[in-house]
Amino acid sequence: MAIDLFSIGRFTVHGYGLMIGIGYVLAVLIGGYRTKKLGLSEEDFTNIAICVLIFGWMGGKLLFLLVNIKSFIRDPLPLLGSEGFVVYGGIITGILSIFVYCKIKKLSFLSYMDMMAPAVAINQGFGRMGCFMAGCCYGKPTDSHFGVVFPEGCLAPAGIRLIPTQLISAAFDLAMAVFLIMMTRKLKYRGTVSGLYLMMYGVGRFIIEIFRDDVDRGMIGTLSTSQFISIFMVIFAAGYLYFVYKKKPATEYTSPA
Repeated sequence: MAIDLFSIGRFTVHGYGLMIGIGYVLAVLIGGYRTKKLGLSEEDFTNIAICVLIFGWMGGKLLFLLVNIKSFIRDPLPLLGSEGFVVYGGIITGILSIFVYCKIKKLSFLSYMDMMAPAVAINQGFGRMGCFMAGCCYGKPTDSHFGVVFPEGCLAPAGIRLIPTQLISAAFDLAMAVFLIMMTRKLKYRGTVSGLYLMMYGVGRFIIEIFRDDVDRGMIGTLSTSQFISIFMVIFAAGYLYFVYKKKPATEYTSPA
């Protein structure tokens, strides 16, 4: 567990960034494979993956700055230069970028959402492993043998046994990715896989936030910012799935998954 893994001259490899990079590469490989299986365009998948990377990062960074708006106003440079990122911001702008691209290219938004959902979950899982390496997004103190003690130099408090919320989140994200890939073969209508992703992630994120103890997440009343967004994510997912099944003749898969 360390923020910096090693340096070559002035170039430093950070654990968080490395895991995000590995997760993105795996997501692209799996997404490319699923693109072929779903009978979609590989060129459009590549373009969408780039859009999601760029706009997802921008959205995650923007929400991080909004959550820490007071600190940002006082001294913006440290926050702009940090690796701070709020996943929900990336999810929202990532979905918007897919929608806009599909609208412009006259493609099936639901099909490309289904293709991207498990890949995004995989990237998130590896991102949480990066959080664990850096010590951010840490959990509350615990006496459990499953607790983790972070060393000096991490973002988490050192020498205190903490709930490993990062690893729990990583395991949940990766298990969700496997589940969604398996369910693709069984689900008949386009949009179901991505709707399940949004529903499951919203519920899982709300629960894991209960056990987190990092103080820079922002609060809206008694809820963390992510818990507040999770409520609307679950409501949106329910409406999304309702639309999919209401329009099922128009959203039926025409090619094998």
